[in-house]
Amino acid sequence: MIASLGMYDCPEVTPANNALWRAIRGELGYGPQGLDHATPPWDVWQSPELLLAQTCGMPYRTRLHGLVQLVGTPDYGLPNVKPGYYYSVFVVRAGDLGDVSDYFDRRFAYNDAISQSGWAAPQIHAALSGAVFQKLLHSGSHLNSAKAVANGDADIAAIDAVSWRLIRQFNDFANGLVTIGRTAPTPGLPLITSNNRDAQELFEAVRCALAGLKPGHRQLLGMKDVILIAPQDYLNVPTPPRAMTDQNQ
Repeated sequence: MIASLGMYDCPEVTPANNALWRAIRGELGYGPQGLDHATPPWDVWQSPELLLAQTCGMPYRTRLHGLVQLVGTPDYGLPNVKPGYYYSVFVVRAGDLGDVSDYFDRRFAYNDAISQSGWAAPQIHAALSGAVFQKLLHSGSHLNSAKAVANGDADIAAIDAVSWRLIRQFNDFANGLVTIGRTAPTPGLPLITSNNRDAQELFEAVRCALAGLKPGHRQLLGMKDVILIAPQDYLNVPTPPRAMTDQNQ
């Protein structure tokens, strides 16, 4: 069996994720001894041995729907959105400012072409103005996208609001960045399991484990609760074309 909670697993948060998994395993009474921190995400998500993992809304609706079950969606308590929903913030260097529309023809850093927060949401945001981010820098992670803006390799990036909270908490370079807007809210990063598991049992185990977690670990994770969001709510989110990854455009 495989369990992985890698979507927000920066080094500072890893101990809290490990503690959460131990609590989940205690509630279930079975499962791997520890989280898998090494296997690539797609290998985890598509494994027949998958017990529990967190994925992103875009991979779920474009490739994983029907191959896995939704377990539940963590609620990170973001302001001004429904529980379990999230959004991306547009970050630029502190001296630049302006509106998001001022950056449509400037260098846009994105983490991955299959990312809801880093690619799909900002491109849909631009499309509402009849535009598209065309000058692209593929960074590989939200942290790298934020760094690229800070050091001048890119001019703007869209960062998952939960990731942005962690970046600001643990990285001094974020003091040189500001937010100038945000994308429309969409369902947050869901927990999934393989089709041969009991999703309801897992949901209850996660919820009970989270409720019993030490306050320090809960604060690091930022999770307020785990809720149920219908699969159709994920499938209804629009998907833009995939990114071109030529960094020299």
